Amino acid sequence: MKTVQYTITDPVGLHARPAGLFVKAAAAYESGITVKNLENGKSADAKRIMAVMALGVKQGNQIELSVEGPDEDIAAAELEAFLKEKL
Repeated sequence: MKTVQYTITDPVGLHARPAGLFVKAAAAYESGITVKNLENGKSADAKRIMAVMALGVKQGNQIELSVEGPDEDIAAAELEAFLKEKL
C-alpha cells in the first residue's frame, strides 16, 4: 500500500470541478484508492464524486490518499502530481 499526504492550497478547497477531475483521474487505475480528510477524519472512495465532495475538504486541510493494488506505485505518483498541479 502506498500513501500520499497533501495540503489543499486551492482557495475554495476540493469543490465540484476539481473533485470531478480528481475522481476521473482516480478511476483510471485498477487499484483501490481512498481519500481521507485528516482534519475531520472522514474518508471516502476516491472514485465516487459524491463521497469525495462529502468530505468537506477546504483550503488548508490535509488529505491522505491510500492506494492499494497492482498499479499502486504509478497511481500514487500520478495522483500526487495531479494534486500538486490542480489543488
